[in-house]
Amino acid sequence: MSSENADAEEVRAETAEIGAGAAPAEPAAVWDVVVVGAGPAGASAAYAAAVTGRRVLLLEKAELPRYKTCGGGIIGPSRDALPPGFELPLQDRVHAVTFSLNGRFARTRRSRRMLFGLINRPEFDAGLVEQAQKAGAELRTGVTVSRVEQHGPSVPDRRTVAVVLADGETVLARAVVGADGSAGRIGAHVGVKLDQVDLGLEVEIPVPPSVAEDWKGRVLIDWGPMPGSYGWVFPKGDTLTVGVISARGEGAATKRYLEDFVARLGLAGFEPSISSGHLTRCRSDDSPLSRGRVLVCGDAAGLLEPWTREGISFALRSGRLAGEWAVRIAEATDAVDARRQALNYAFAIKAGLGVEMAVGRRMLALFERSPGLLHATLTGLRPAWNAFADITRGVTSLGGLVRSNGMARRALDVLDRRMAATGGTAPRGVTPRAGAGADEDSPAVRGDRAADPASAGTDAARDTAPESPENL
Repeated sequence: MSSENADAEEVRAETAEIGAGAAPAEPAAVWDVVVVGAGPAGASAAYAAAVTGRRVLLLEKAELPRYKTCGGGIIGPSRDALPPGFELPLQDRVHAVTFSLNGRFARTRRSRRMLFGLINRPEFDAGLVEQAQKAGAELRTGVTVSRVEQHGPSVPDRRTVAVVLADGETVLARAVVGADGSAGRIGAHVGVKLDQVDLGLEVEIPVPPSVAEDWKGRVLIDWGPMPGSYGWVFPKGDTLTVGVISARGEGAATKRYLEDFVARLGLAGFEPSISSGHLTRCRSDDSPLSRGRVLVCGDAAGLLEPWTREGISFALRSGRLAGEWAVRIAEATDAVDARRQALNYAFAIKAGLGVEMAVGRRMLALFERSPGLLHATLTGLRPAWNAFADITRGVTSLGGLVRSNGMARRALDVLDRRMAATGGTAPRGVTPRAGAGADEDSPAVRGDRAADPASAGTDAARDTAPESPENL
């Protein structure tokens, strides 16, 4: 079963409460690198490998362009990881964010400088693939991978990996990069382990010009009713991308949240052009990133930020690293050297993206327990908003913020200790260093008026005015 079909089956199961192939053909010449999956991770890997002059084959089961369930936010780290000269097909430029707490206490923060951009995935993904092709990668679409073999009759020597296609054809490579999604074949071959799975539901809603103008340049982030859930509205010209996400196992509640969210926004009268669902999956800390001459990146490796479930920047950055190290693995003359290069790839991932994921898990622990506290902090404290803006612009990352900002590090440590003191438990396999969160009976957690930053005398009630330059 393909990654998309597997996800579709699980999504249908989540929302149900409401409603041996032929013998391989004779293989062709050996490729240096074969990349499976042409999303942002796979296209980035193919580009990074092809730009070195190696023979690279990019396999994709769908025909391009194709729709993907995704908000389409391009934050600073995503922009910085794009191939040189890549023209972002931006549908809108975001200068303001409205935060709300399950529809209440809405506050808007604005910036004179762009915070991040919004894209449609079909055009974005196709553009990345085109860049990989310009660098020399060969693309084959409509191709489904059945399995990967590193031993056996299909493998001529220990320097070669066999990629067996559904029609029986065998493609040989010196290194393989798996970017075929979190339910794909390559992640299963590597043995990727996942400890956080969430269900995202999304609708694309065409709106008249008057409605589109109201949303232009502004997004909405709504902290949702279930622990760890939130919703979003991303404007893209004459269409609004509206979605929600929550932990898997809450399918009926997640669907109700989306329906209520759309109605609350006054958008229930518009017919969606697309309704879709998707499962996001985060890797466990001890999950492997390679097996032999096979690497995984992006969703196939379970790489995304656990709190926001942002995955595009993780896909682009891990894909680029995977492509670079796949070239080194392809050059390795024996298993020892190949293993050394694979370990170097894993180290690079864990030293960068792994640190961000660790902080994201702590943020998710806080958010699941105390969404009101988080909302009050982001909307009522200017340093918190400045940190949010810096992260979206790419000035820093979650990990970089905690490393370099003593105030942020101390604040997170205090929140950890408060959760421990109140008996808080970390979500889905996360073990905070000393717990996290606020007293369950505090006003911020109850969501009453004391959680409203305006009533607390902060500057959040005035944040609809342009901010001063020194705070941008």
